[in-house]
Amino acid sequence: MDTRFDELLDFPCFQTFKVMGVAHEDLPQMVVSCLQTHAPGDYSPTVKPSAKGNYHSVSVSVKVTSKEHMETIYTELAKVELVRVVL
Repeated sequence: MDTRFDELLDFPCFQTFKVMGVAHEDLPQMVVSCLQTHAPGDYSPTVKPSAKGNYHSVSVSVKVTSKEHMETIYTELAKVELVRVVL
């Protein structure tokens, strides 16, 4: 992944990751578990259902320490089984 995060952000900083996935009760916990592996912390995700209720949006603020750290989190969140998109 070749991004310009280092040009746009001053690290360390807090970044909100928005993860959209299948509407399942385990989605928020799966997202937090992934984050705990790469950026341990105390997370309180915000969950919003889609209009039809088929998908959920999970937003979490994470302290990232570098461009590489941020790229890793994006990549690993995208690998979570119920996740469809990471913004």
